[in-house]
Amino acid sequence: MEPLIEARQLTLRYGGSQGRTAAEEISFRVLASDRLVLLGPSGCGKSSILKALAGFLAPASGSILSGSRPVDGPSPDRILVFQESEQLFPWKTVRGNIVFALEASGRSQGEQARRAADHWLEKTGLAGFGDAYPHTLSIGMRQRAAVARALALRPGMLIMDEPFAALDAFTRERLQKELLSLWGELRFTLVFVTHSIEEAILLGNRILVLSRHPGRVRAEFTSSGSDAVDPSTGRSLSASIRQIIDGEMGAAAIHA
Repeated sequence: MEPLIEARQLTLRYGGSQGRTAAEEISFRVLASDRLVLLGPSGCGKSSILKALAGFLAPASGSILSGSRPVDGPSPDRILVFQESEQLFPWKTVRGNIVFALEASGRSQGEQARRAADHWLEKTGLAGFGDAYPHTLSIGMRQRAAVARALALRPGMLIMDEPFAALDAFTRERLQKELLSLWGELRFTLVFVTHSIEEAILLGNRILVLSRHPGRVRAEFTSSGSDAVDPSTGRSLSASIRQIIDGEMGAAAIHA
């Protein structure tokens, strides 16, 4: 199957050729409807890889291909949702934020955009909050609104940078389940960053484990969504992942 997007020997650097290397010689493929999770410690280049996939960070070397074409800038086909909850325009209502994105991208205009906004507000559990302003919503609801805005654009790929990290455990678990439910209905392609092993196992069908800085791919695992024991090794998936991580940086260096 042709990959939706592919990183080939990707190296990312800040500050020019002599600057800080964030990730080094990273290669992976993302297929349509994949749920690919990048898992690793802080500072290993996870967020930088997402910025490159979204077209906000140019490779220092290597390439990112979307189909057969290099990724050379942002596109509404690849939408990035950040960890920070303050990613909505505070002077626009929740509905207004979605309508603005639809109209600015050329996806739809006027009444069609407003109907689409209401559709995605309902899909993400925000029906009845379209006229609310972001500052009146909880952090979890603002993250839902950001996801609604992203999905309204019908991207080929939804890219999420630890979107639930700042949430309490109850809200985080609820939004994880809602994200999986939306994926089950819509089958969009998801690339998701986390430093939580449990979250990676739950949300990903594929998990790339990255080394400490500068990030390199150390292993890839498949996940069915549960921490199953592999009969061939006698270890659970989380134990196998931890073995890779512990070999990189010691048992205390990453916290699930």
